[in-house]
Amino acid sequence: MNTKTILNDKSIAFLEQYLNNASPTGFESEGQKLWMDYLNPYIDTFITDTYGTCVGVINPDAPYKVVIEGHADEISWYVNYITEDGMIYVIRNGGSDQMIAPSKRVNIHTKNGIVKGVFGWPAIHTRNRGGEGDKAPKIETNFIDLGCESREEVEKLGVHVGCVITYPDTFEILNDNKFVCRALDNRVGGFMIAEVARLLKENNITLPFGLYITNSVQEEVGLRGAEMITQTIKPNVAIVTDVCHDSTTPMIDKKIEGELKIGKGPVITYAPAVQNNLRELIIDTAEANNIPFQRLASSRVTGTDTDAFAYSNGGVASALISLPLRYMHTTVEMVHRDDVENVIKLIYNTLLKIENNDTFSYFK
Repeated sequence: MNTKTILNDKSIAFLEQYLNNASPTGFESEGQKLWMDYLNPYIDTFITDTYGTCVGVINPDAPYKVVIEGHADEISWYVNYITEDGMIYVIRNGGSDQMIAPSKRVNIHTKNGIVKGVFGWPAIHTRNRGGEGDKAPKIETNFIDLGCESREEVEKLGVHVGCVITYPDTFEILNDNKFVCRALDNRVGGFMIAEVARLLKENNITLPFGLYITNSVQEEVGLRGAEMITQTIKPNVAIVTDVCHDSTTPMIDKKIEGELKIGKGPVITYAPAVQNNLRELIIDTAEANNIPFQRLASSRVTGTDTDAFAYSNGGVASALISLPLRYMHTTVEMVHRDDVENVIKLIYNTLLKIENNDTFSYFK
């Protein structure tokens, strides 16, 4: 597949709709419905599980099983405490960043629909009175203001402890080729694996194995969706895609994070959970198809669903192809369109090299 541009108008329209929809950890169902609707023409059947992980399957009767996977959930907050005068305090749902919250608008998800609010923050003029210096945001000081006067008024809106809170920031394209949105981590992964399925269908590819296009839930709270679904699928191979850090922006130490940059290609990871021969197949595929790529070393764990697949079912040959991203866990996450396309190309072309009896033995 040598086509330079593989994303079409329909692809971009789906990406925008999919990113703009809220899918906080534990509440991914609406996003999963959108994803399944888009994927449906390109697969044979679906598997879903109790907690909401969705799997589109091609060749479901094949004994040899290959997974390509991303995770569907986004970070968010929970309502934790409502004061008598109607202010709301929160706890994390995933790795939400208290530093970016002040002055952000929020959507609180209730049975009555969305309730709008803002993370309040005292004016700069008032924060350093008494010579104590400026105050940095902390979870225990971050609060949401709904414009209500009392706890009773808040509760009448349908807001209660346990309601989940997301940011409303939506998709845009910056400078023609940068995709910007909250929740690119990692709904862009679900998007990319869906595009692989589309290309397989449009190019009339018949695979010699079963392909399980897997959109897992609850990655942001410990890889839980992948941990569950791998026991259901029992795959022979798993290729996971997630995001990783662009380390070239200010305030990041390359000696710690390595050197990765958006626009320079997919990132192939070296880590204990990454099976060496599968990783080398991916590298060989990139080189054979002139797909630019970068390398990343991860100590002990990758911190992605790769770990859940690799150490399941007695060991599953697993690898990680990451998309470099700026400003992770903010509302302005940024990726390069070229990298998105090249991750899709790399997964697609790697699948064409996998045989239905490939054991990826450590000693191969």
